[in-house]
Amino acid sequence: MTQVEARLAGASLAERAFYRVARSLLVGACRLLLRLRVTGREHVPASGAYLVAPIHRSNVDTPIAAAVTPRRVRFMGKDSLWKVRWLGAVLSALGGFPVTRGTADLEAMRRCLEVLRRGEPLVVFPEGTRQSGPSVHPLFDGAAYLAVKAGVPIIPVGIGGSEHVMPKGSWGVRLRRCHVTIGAPIVPPAVTDRAAVREATAALTRELSLRLQEAFDDARQRAGDRPA
Repeated sequence: MTQVEARLAGASLAERAFYRVARSLLVGACRLLLRLRVTGREHVPASGAYLVAPIHRSNVDTPIAAAVTPRRVRFMGKDSLWKVRWLGAVLSALGGFPVTRGTADLEAMRRCLEVLRRGEPLVVFPEGTRQSGPSVHPLFDGAAYLAVKAGVPIIPVGIGGSEHVMPKGSWGVRLRRCHVTIGAPIVPPAVTDRAAVREATAALTRELSLRLQEAFDDARQRAGDRPA
């Protein structure tokens, strides 16, 4: 087993224990400092693989996304972070796995599919990089493609208020109320041939954009979101 394969594999008992403690601390801090609240937890499957597709407005969105489920969620990170041994060990225990920046997207897709096929939840920000404003930006089709290929539901997640906590380009943190709204899962159709996969991916991306906007609007309203 290669190092990458080991990082994609299921967590050891020690890693799971570490994740539970780290998640409790992170989510607890968000609840205390950001007055974080979550609605829609009934939409999150209790078992099996699924995609968590959050809005992306701030660096704090990643720890906030951990509030969606107590299960260990997986996420991609640039491989250079794993070159520092202790940092790589921490990131792996927290659910991260490395993807080489500058390589073909096929590598990232393959590794994400492997995580889903292992039955684990995966966080993918469908807008790609951090964005700004109250409207969902055009989505990349990667999240929908993964859901179609793996045959797993995709869950839209709106995060209100986080942009004012740590806006794009800012290193400072301001304490503002945040809210997470979890939408109902979108189940992709069962398809096999290449043309059907493309069509299903495009349709799912459109639906995800609409459902993500609904969840984002609700989360912003509940957070009392307003211009900074």
